[in-house]
Amino acid sequence: MFVDECTVKLAAGDGGRGCISFRREKYEPWGGPNGGDGGRGGDVILVGDVNTNNLVDYKFQPHWGAERGGHGEGSDCNGKDGKSRILKMPLGTVVIDLATGKPVAEVIEDGQQIVLCKGGNGGWGNTHFKTSTNRAPKRANPGHPGDRGEYRLELKSIADVGLVGFPNAGKSSLMNAITHARPKTAAYPFTTLHPQIGVIDFSDERKGARKLLLADVPGLIEGAHENRGLGHRFLRHIERCALLIFMIDMAGTDARDPRDDYKHLLNELKLYDPALLEKPRVVVANKMDVEAAAPLLAKFKKRHKSVDVVEISCLNGDGLERLKKELLKRVAKFRRQEKVSPAAAA
Repeated sequence: MFVDECTVKLAAGDGGRGCISFRREKYEPWGGPNGGDGGRGGDVILVGDVNTNNLVDYKFQPHWGAERGGHGEGSDCNGKDGKSRILKMPLGTVVIDLATGKPVAEVIEDGQQIVLCKGGNGGWGNTHFKTSTNRAPKRANPGHPGDRGEYRLELKSIADVGLVGFPNAGKSSLMNAITHARPKTAAYPFTTLHPQIGVIDFSDERKGARKLLLADVPGLIEGAHENRGLGHRFLRHIERCALLIFMIDMAGTDARDPRDDYKHLLNELKLYDPALLEKPRVVVANKMDVEAAAPLLAKFKKRHKSVDVVEISCLNGDGLERLKKELLKRVAKFRRQEKVSPAAAA
């Protein structure tokens, strides 16, 4: 089961209370206070984990809390600190505080630690309240409460390339052909029910990146921005991508027009988030092995003259190596520009 959004209630541990105690020994008639401090409550800590790929652990167990601190004891013994609660998060998780509606944390690196809810401090024992005029204070502090909150977790996959297209355009077949992922493929729409992440390996390349991550979003349909179909639920997974692939069925299966398919895909992305159209993109014309594809491609290029088209066939493998090199080149270019931009702005 794939879960990319859920709500959780988190509570850090409360601090332990301080102790009121006095020394009572045979030869110490004026022993004085010796109450220890309470222990500190445990934190709720988010940890990025590359081996966790979705939020299913938190969908059916939404309540998580850290251990409270131990209470102070006599003989100046402080209470034990509470154990922190470690929550492993998939990379790309955004944490939104439901009280304010604003993002408060983002997990983007493996091993990254974020203290989301801080444990309460322990209360002082009566030793701290001894003065020259009050030698036997009967006062101690309660522990401070730990932070609490209700949060929405949203997973936005971290991938270099995002793959979008209508159902049956061949997205899953492309994933099978150029990555190590093995999504389900079949001759009916919506075989992909949740985003797939695959690794494109460039081990034979001497320059540039060695690997690229490719995210396949379930097929879009017209009206996806209005919650139709499946794709609208997962468009957030391409927000971080450096490059977008528009997968077009150039054979016109099911009497579709590739020119209109491309237009509708652009429109759905624009209605979801106009910023997605500013990302670099490449159009992949699939099913070029079909006889009807060539004339439809000519019509497509005539209408969309400025669009870069890479012709492939997932069935016989034509054009796949060229596509991989094109993806590597464009992502590397985008990353270089990304590094130069802040310096240029300064």
